[in-house]
Amino acid sequence: MTTIFPTEILQRLKQTRVVAGFSVEKAEHAVPLAQALLAGGIDAIELTLRTPAGLAAVKAIVSRVPEMLVGVGTILTPQTAREVKMAGADFGVAPGTNPRVVRAAVEAGLPFAPGIATPSEIEAAIELGCRFLKFFPAAATGGVPYLRSMSAPYKHLGIQYFPLGGLNADNMTEYLNEPNVLAIGGSWIVQQSLVENHDWDGITARAAEVVKIAKGASHE
Repeated sequence: MTTIFPTEILQRLKQTRVVAGFSVEKAEHAVPLAQALLAGGIDAIELTLRTPAGLAAVKAIVSRVPEMLVGVGTILTPQTAREVKMAGADFGVAPGTNPRVVRAAVEAGLPFAPGIATPSEIEAAIELGCRFLKFFPAAATGGVPYLRSMSAPYKHLGIQYFPLGGLNADNMTEYLNEPNVLAIGGSWIVQQSLVENHDWDGITARAAEVVKIAKGASHE
């Protein structure tokens, strides 16, 4: 069993470097929000299923914003993994490592990154065939120094990480400069007040600023 990410998805993530993480209260916000992020240079998202509008929002973006790489977060059950695949998402992630969810994602053909925060969780994910892992909650757990120390014993396995949780414009470069960090998740980019006010230009401006910062980071 393996949850190998297709090379093209990993390459897209490596190029975009920053994945905008958000949830939506109203499905009708999904498409203009995705378009605003795209206009600012961010072409990958992690839409979290923390609201009832989540799956409908995923379907809308997949259908109407095909240029966007659509990741879905907060996949907590096997059934949700199957629904996310049926909705057309490109990949899925979770805050933790649940073997039942990982297996369901594999069976559904959904590239999947489980969440890890300890060496034991990394080993559990490795056992399930995962090589791209969500490091969450990144800042609260210890940030880059912790990730560097925790991941050292597994460096030879070529595991790559997707940190999310507590990242911002001030510390994102520190994460992106780590060789084993493929991309980061940015939940600060989509400000809820801007969404509520339909300020899509404001979202675009925030995305563009983040992309500018990311370009200054190492790609090694």
